[in-house]
Amino acid sequence: MNKLFALGLMVSVFVGCAEKKGQKKEEVESAGNEMVVQAEEVGADVKFPIYDFDGLEPLLHKEDDKTYIVNFWATWCKPCIKEMPYFERVQEEQKTNNVEVILVSLDMPNMWKTQLEPFVEKKGIQSKVVILDDPKQNDWIPKVSEEWGGGIPATLIYNKDKRTFYQRGFTYEELNNELTKFIN
Repeated sequence: MNKLFALGLMVSVFVGCAEKKGQKKEEVESAGNEMVVQAEEVGADVKFPIYDFDGLEPLLHKEDDKTYIVNFWATWCKPCIKEMPYFERVQEEQKTNNVEVILVSLDMPNMWKTQLEPFVEKKGIQSKVVILDDPKQNDWIPKVSEEWGGGIPATLIYNKDKRTFYQRGFTYEELNNELTKFIN
């Protein structure tokens, strides 16, 4: 009986500590006036805004005069890396048409400083880069798109009048063709 009690106590302490660790987050306001949840222990010195899904969600539903291309990617995803130059090219070519590319990194926290930041710097990425740090994928993936199975690369293109989700990679021509459906 004492062993069972001790085991139960250890589980309770472990769960309690895990919950406290997950609560060490701080809300800060980003340059775009959105609220960003920033993890104190890992993300305090990361160059990019860190969002949980509640913080990211407003970026997926803006109703201004822009067309948004929101790409979900990670540095460990080869198809994501292959298509990255196409998003950068479209961002540069289409900014006068009120097109904004938002690159949502799904890299793990231990990769933010060692892989994400060096990758963005080395590639000279000019698009807006944000980090999604929310372990409740089963909750937020269907909120992005009911059709999304969670695989990456995945891209949402939307404006105030139209919204389409793509669970696949793009060539430059394919991305441009899809974008013309939103800006013409």
